[in-house]
Amino acid sequence: MERPSPELYQPELTPWRQAWRVLGMLAVVAVAWGPMVARQVHRPGLLWLDVTCGVAAFVLVFYRRRWPVTIAVVTGALSAVSGIAAGPAVLAAVSVATRRRLWQVAVVGLVNLAAGQAVIHVQPADGSQPAWLNVTVNLVFTAGVLGWGMYIGSRRELIWTLKHRAERAEAEQELRVASARSNERARIAREMHDVLAHRISQISMHAGALAFRDDLPADQMRASAAVIQEKAHEALTDLRGVLGVLRDEVTGEPLDAPQPTYDDVPVLVEEARRSGLHVEYDDRLDADPTAVPHVVGRTIYRIVQEGMTNARKHAPGALLTIRVSGSPDDGIDVLLRNPLGFGASRTPGAGLGLIGLAERAHLRGGRLEHRRDGSAFVLHGWIPWAS
Repeated sequence: MERPSPELYQPELTPWRQAWRVLGMLAVVAVAWGPMVARQVHRPGLLWLDVTCGVAAFVLVFYRRRWPVTIAVVTGALSAVSGIAAGPAVLAAVSVATRRRLWQVAVVGLVNLAAGQAVIHVQPADGSQPAWLNVTVNLVFTAGVLGWGMYIGSRRELIWTLKHRAERAEAEQELRVASARSNERARIAREMHDVLAHRISQISMHAGALAFRDDLPADQMRASAAVIQEKAHEALTDLRGVLGVLRDEVTGEPLDAPQPTYDDVPVLVEEARRSGLHVEYDDRLDADPTAVPHVVGRTIYRIVQEGMTNARKHAPGALLTIRVSGSPDDGIDVLLRNPLGFGASRTPGAGLGLIGLAERAHLRGGRLEHRRDGSAFVLHGWIPWAS
């Protein structure tokens, strides 16, 4: 992660923060200018020079965040002839040091070192101190000021970085939760479509037959109505099974019966035959059907189920051939083929079944395609053998 700009982590200058900075500058002025005042009284020119430059430095230091290096250099230069300017010079130097840009810190440090040595010769001072002591004190004080500023800047940057990471982590967590919720809704929607479309197409077929036959005796009418009722009950049962993919929030256990697997495909085919659909089922799987992973078997089941639903809706009475082949090494290949129907289907559909199945196959690492092959409709899928 790149270092943030100093402007990002600098705190807002509230009135209280401005006040204690001013008090800090005045404290520095008391230390630096105090020993000079008694001697400046006898030399009014130096006194006025000190006051004028000091006032200018106090005014300029309030613009330090707009032009940090420039203000620090100017106030540092003014402190070379003014003890009062020492306060603003220290604050400006600390402000530059918080930015933690080495060339800026070096430039401001050299200016303040030079100013500290120059003010001894410009303003009247006690000459009893040895030169090496003045240089040492000046060097230690300047290094301390800049080091303190760099520490403050490092702490500000660290706090800003931690806060920024926490906010970003929280935002990413919200995105992950929203994505998981959306994926779960899409998964449940696919399951509901695959199950209910199959059952409701059966109900529609039997109800359509009743609509065209007005010569049926009462017994056959009741029998057909009983079949419709049975299919409706099966649709409700399947719906409860679909909702079983939802888990209890406390225990995490499924709320209802397990979802279909590859072992249930022959049962689905036989049920379709009993409902009047002409189906030829050829199972060429080179493995034990019970060894097919459940998620793979469920996907194959849904593909076969959707193929039956489409054949029943768009080509009623036509022969649907289903061929399943493959092995653990090659994956499972499923091919459904039926003649194209005549005219538009009377059963409504949104066309989302094949789209949902393609998404389901893609999530399993496989593929699903549908096409016209002459006068036939072909649904072809491949799913890898992986749990």
